[in-house]
Amino acid sequence: MTQTFVMHVARDALFMVLLLAGPAMGVALLIGLVISVLQATIQIQDQMLNLVPKIVGVFMVILLLGSLLLNSAIAFTINLYSQIPNLVR
Repeated sequence: MTQTFVMHVARDALFMVLLLAGPAMGVALLIGLVISVLQATIQIQDQMLNLVPKIVGVFMVILLLGSLLLNSAIAFTINLYSQIPNLVR
């Protein structure tokens, strides 16, 4: 196991985390921004007004992209497990 191999695996793992969490976090960020601008314009400062649309948005993203994200995570895990014999050498 060389330093390059470890860095490659760490880079792939971080990319996978970004790939899996990115869509849900992006939608939550976008919804939060839109609701915050709306709250600033109409001057209603209610926390539930910001929370409920984010939960619904993240749920919809997970519902729509769940199978794609799960397949990506499974492929990454299979690739990682297939590299275990290379670690022993």
